[in-house]
Amino acid sequence: MISRKVCVVVTARPSYSRVKSALSAVRDHPDLELQLVVAASALLDRYGMTIQNIESDGFDILARVYMVLEGENLVTSAKTTGLGLMELATVFDNLKPDVVVTVADRYETMSTAIAASYMNIPVAHIQGGEVTGSIDEKVRHAVTKLSNLHFVATKKAAERVIGMGERPDTVFVTGCPSIDIAAEVIENPELDFDPFEKYGGVGVEVDISGGYLVVLQHPVTTEYEEARRHVTETLYAVQETGMATLWFWPNVDAGSDGTSKGIRAFRELHSPANIHFFKNMTPVDFLRLVYNCKCVVGNSSLGVRECSFMGVPAVDIGSRQTGRERGRNLIEVGYDRREIAETIHHHIRNGRYPMNRLYGNGHAGEKIADRLATEPLVFEKKLNY
Repeated sequence: MISRKVCVVVTARPSYSRVKSALSAVRDHPDLELQLVVAASALLDRYGMTIQNIESDGFDILARVYMVLEGENLVTSAKTTGLGLMELATVFDNLKPDVVVTVADRYETMSTAIAASYMNIPVAHIQGGEVTGSIDEKVRHAVTKLSNLHFVATKKAAERVIGMGERPDTVFVTGCPSIDIAAEVIENPELDFDPFEKYGGVGVEVDISGGYLVVLQHPVTTEYEEARRHVTETLYAVQETGMATLWFWPNVDAGSDGTSKGIRAFRELHSPANIHFFKNMTPVDFLRLVYNCKCVVGNSSLGVRECSFMGVPAVDIGSRQTGRERGRNLIEVGYDRREIAETIHHHIRNGRYPMNRLYGNGHAGEKIADRLATEPLVFEKKLNY
């Protein structure tokens, strides 16, 4: 039997954590050949050089695609999408994969899906069918319509994908691959490394022995002009708690420059003694930090997915995750420093939450690889309206 060539495109720090277990499962599957392409911000130092983590995890990279235009605004996001479309078309022409795998809802995901579709290469989409705020939902649903196989995280997501006209026999509830890493961490949760020694970062070396917060706050594309104000409210709230805080740099999205400037200005004006800033960590080290923290703060889907599974309290700020299915661990708040700080204190008093398997049970990667090896790769779609 000839192995199917599966081309997976990883474009950003969150994309890698979302697909890592599937990459391993595809690489190790006897009937599949992994073609790994790393692109966009996953190649850039200012966003944590995710490619170094990928290489240290033992993956062979067949192509690197530099496609990010500077500016972090709406125009550069649109132009980066177009540049990625052109560059990825060349990569696919060279690699000649049997199927292309793309992840979630970023604009680079759109580039991947369009390029493969116009080249008559079947597309497999991970994490379709979910509802959120910002432009992400539009991108996610558009990629669904460009895809041939759908690996969704929840039953409701599957219902939405089928409701959009996709054939039920192409939609599979696999769970989210990021939960696979969370399940691995739960088996061995000990914080067995010094984050400051291993990853450096910027700011004072805070004492995390008495408990700490983890913060990830990204700009909201449809509110990108407010990014600096939004992050400043969170910075004041976290400083007010006085708790040791490990803060991670934002993704490369429209508005991320405003978020970054807000962080830098706050550091210069207030020299916060309780906050240390990091660019990136390996997925396992990062989730170990999350598992052992008192509360996660920000607007990342981390609070919805991995934190729900691990029972970690989360404060969800603003509209970025609006509409997502969620567990009891997450409380929504507005861009108000007092409300954010009060909710952090509430979570700390309340403690951990029960495990929630809404987004999977830790075997998504294996399920995805098995389906990629056995499912027909079709082009004709029978509408199911």
